[in-house]
Amino acid sequence: MGFLRRDTEVSEPGLLPQILLETLASLDGESVILGPGEVPIFSTSGIESLGILRENRIQSPELLATVRFVRRTGSQQIGQIEIPRGPIGEGKHQFTFRVLPLVKDDLVLVLVSDESEAQRAHDARRDFVANISHELKTPIGALSLLSEAVLGAKDDPESVTKFATRMQSEAKRLTDLVQEIIHLSRVQDSDPLQLPEEVSISYVIGEAIEQCQISSESRGISVKYLEPNHVVVLGDRDQLIMAIHNLIENAINYSPENTKVSISTEIENQVVSILVADQGIGIPKNEQGRIFERFYRVDPARSRQTGGTGLGLSIVKHVAAKHGGEVTLWSVESVGSTFSIRLPIHSLTVGRE
Repeated sequence: MGFLRRDTEVSEPGLLPQILLETLASLDGESVILGPGEVPIFSTSGIESLGILRENRIQSPELLATVRFVRRTGSQQIGQIEIPRGPIGEGKHQFTFRVLPLVKDDLVLVLVSDESEAQRAHDARRDFVANISHELKTPIGALSLLSEAVLGAKDDPESVTKFATRMQSEAKRLTDLVQEIIHLSRVQDSDPLQLPEEVSISYVIGEAIEQCQISSESRGISVKYLEPNHVVVLGDRDQLIMAIHNLIENAINYSPENTKVSISTEIENQVVSILVADQGIGIPKNEQGRIFERFYRVDPARSRQTGGTGLGLSIVKHVAAKHGGEVTLWSVESVGSTFSIRLPIHSLTVGRE
């Protein structure tokens, strides 16, 4: 629970008992007290970060209508609402609210709980089990067969070396797959906008490029960040680095050697787009609608060569949605692909990261 915010322009000292405010601060949820005209007198910090209150106004028409009904009738009401996580994308918050009249000065109390938290945890556990049971069969089966082959070829050093090398490859694939499943589970089970931090876009892009340096240099692919900016968004720094890293790594893996990957940003209508463009093989038009599905691979043989798990782009989609944004794709076969993460801007500074 965050701090209690007081709007001194619409309230007087001592308007509300301190014990009431302390009680609200201790509750498991967020709250706002509205005065006449539905102007907020007090609110907990999460009310604005969850998108319920913006520019000193309630954003949900359903909640606003309920508040006015309670003010008119004097009876408490319970309901549910959905609020977009940001100005773009499909991500939504799901809330249960309770609206109660306060006897003093025509005030109304709104108590809000985030029902999407429990649903998110349930979905994450369900998907985690389903993903593991489906995808771990192949590398585990391969390791079992290879171990038998090693035992059968114990008197042939050359064959043992060959089978052991393949075992190392399958073990790495298994490790990468488990790590990606854990990443996806954590992203699904988190809400980066609940207690967000200010994140510099230039910083997260720089960190993601550095993480891809070994793989890009090994294939002679240059990764360039064009025109760094000073955009700040709200969310989870590590998740955003992971999402951009996945896009860059994907571009490197599906590009011919000695080509380039370009990262750039565009700003429009308080939204920043982070674009990752490659000169790769491109994605067929009939495959583009499924590219963000879990474990979907356009070219399974290529994924085996590059060690792809089929989860990277799914993670990108979830991270973008959790941050109130979206991810889009432009691609033409034999020309290349451009992936774009679009996020709402928190602030734009000049001359400062």
